[in-house]
This record gives sequence, structure tokens and C-alpha cells, in this order.
Amino acid sequence: MGILDFLTGEFIDVIHWTDDTRDTMVWRFEREDHEIKYGAKLTVREGQAAVFVHEGQLADVFTPGLYMLETNNMPILTTLQHWDHGFQSPFKSEIYFVNTTRFTDLKWGTKNPIMCRDPEFGPVRIRAYGTYTVRVVDPAKFLSEIVGTDGEFTMDEISYQVRNIIVQSFSRIVAGSGIPVLDMAANTLELGKLVAGELSLVLSGYGLETPEFYIENISLPAAVEAALDKRTSMGLVGDLNAYMQFNAAEAMGAENSAMASSMGAGMGAAMGMGMAGQMTGMRAGPWGAAPAAAQPAAPPPPPPVEKVWHIVEGSETQGPFSRATMGQKAGSGALTRDTLVWTAGQDGWKKAGDVTDLATLFTILPPPPPVG
Repeated sequence: MGILDFLTGEFIDVIHWTDDTRDTMVWRFEREDHEIKYGAKLTVREGQAAVFVHEGQLADVFTPGLYMLETNNMPILTTLQHWDHGFQSPFKSEIYFVNTTRFTDLKWGTKNPIMCRDPEFGPVRIRAYGTYTVRVVDPAKFLSEIVGTDGEFTMDEISYQVRNIIVQSFSRIVAGSGIPVLDMAANTLELGKLVAGELSLVLSGYGLETPEFYIENISLPAAVEAALDKRTSMGLVGDLNAYMQFNAAEAMGAENSAMASSMGAGMGAAMGMGMAGQMTGMRAGPWGAAPAAAQPAAPPPPPPVEKVWHIVEGSETQGPFSRATMGQKAGSGALTRDTLVWTAGQDGWKKAGDVTDLATLFTILPPPPPVG
């Protein structure tokens, strides 16, 4: 390669930038100490801007398009370089490409609660979070105020500062809006527009703007939300006196159930102790030692209920008669096997001879009288 080819290779004649990232805001074109050829081609794509910095001073800014770098389209650089008209020598300048598209889905949130005065609840603390978008609208100002000489500047490097500005503006607007806390959820769109407008005023000093600002949620402390839930529940109750009476009756029912359960458990325990004492006595046997303490005897079972009978004599019903009376009638012949009888629990009238309890009255005869 000849000396002329080598010198030609030292001159840059094509300048452009293709971004393959999603968060780069500024990228410096690396010329590696090579000079830019007079008449070189500069390509600035949509969503980009190119800023020339010459010897530490901001020079020309190029918007999207294709440019031939000559004195007629680099007025500021021409003035800084003291070029005469038609001067065509190579030059050295730093070239920064600035991404002017929107950076979307950026998160913001209040790290600490915001104090505000509610017309209904008084002083309250609220929290909020959401998303926003940001873009560069003044590349030269953004470069001079934020980026400086950083060769590759990303959104992460400024997002923290932007979030602080958002929280400050949001706090001031919400505190001075006078909107009740309970109505803020219905006015998030209007609050978002107010915050976005104030943000744009602040961020314009950095060459930025926030085209979109969204409030996703505004929440109260857990204790306040619990009180609101209780207040809502009281609103659903309606008649407070009736509700209190219902609660009292329900509590009494629960107390009675608990007392019944306790009494049942006590009776069961007493019965268990009695049975244990009886079994202890049985195990001791007639030759065993007497128990340490006599256990009370179990109450006798209730006497059986005696059946009474009704009989049919002619076309009339007679009775009721006890079994002893029925035996007397059987002995005198007033009650026979074919006499219809009925007692409680019996299925209809039956012949006396077909009833088990009465059939024996006709089979047991008295012994013969003694001979004198």
C-alpha cells in the first residue's frame, strides 16, 4: 500500500450509527484520532440527532437526513474553525449521536408515604406508583447538561434522577389538588396530566420531556383501609339497633351451646366415675379389700308400665281392665278365647286367644276344690 493510500485511509468519509440496544440514549462516534474528511457523508436516521463538539464547544446539530459535511451546512463549526469560504481541509471533531425516540414502560413509585390533608379524613398518608415515558427534545442541551463527555449514556443513568423529580412533582400536585382520597382513583387521568405538565417544565431544563405519565394505583395505609372497610360494613348493616340485637342473640345462643356442652361433659364424667367405681367393686370380689370410699348406688330403673285392655261386650266397648281383672273375667267366663280385645300399641282388635299376654289365662286352670 502506498503512502497516499495510507493517508487516505486516515480520513473518515462515512459517519452513521445503528443502535442495537433498547436503552442507549447517547453514543459517541469513535473516530480513533482519525480526521474527518471534508465532504464526508453523515447519515442521521429517524429517531436520531447528531451533535458535533469541536474542541470542547458545542457546534452544529443535525436532524434526520443525509448530509455532505461542507462549510455551507456546518456554520457554527466553520466559525469556530475560522474557515474561509471554500476551505476543504480535513478536521477533527467529536460526534455524538442522540436517541430521540421515546423510552417507554419506565417505572416510578413513592419510596415514602406522601402526607396530604383530606377534607373528610384529615391528614392522611398515601402511596402511589405507575409508569411514564421520556424522550430527548433538545439534544444539545441534554448533551451539555447531563451527558458531558460520556461515550455511551444509557437510560439507567438518569432514570433515578427522573424518578426523584416525578415524586417531588406528584407530591406537590396531590397535596395541593384538594381532591378527596376516595375520589383520587376516579381522577388518576387528570392527576397524571397535571404531573406530566409540571414534569415537562422541570425536565425541559435537561432537554427532556415526558410525553406520557400514568398513575396505576393510589393506596392508603393498611390501618386506614381496615377502618374504611369497617365503615363500609357499617353502612351495609342498616338498622344499628336490630344489628346489635341480632349479635346479642347470636352470642347468647353460642354461650348456651357452650354451657350445654360443658354440662353434658360433666354428666358424662360423673357417669364414667360411677361405672368405674362399680367395676372396681366387682374386681375386688367378696374376699377383696373394701374400696377406700363407698360409691353411691345407682338409682333403680323405673317400674314397667302395666298394660290395660279393652273388650267388646255385645256392641259396646268395656274397659280399660288390668290383666288381673282380665284373669278374673276369664275365670268367670265373661272373657273367652273369642272375645275381641285391644291394648295400646296393638294393631286393631284381636281375639283374646290370639294375644300372647292373654292366651295363658285360658290354659292355667285352678286346682280342684279340696274334698271335705
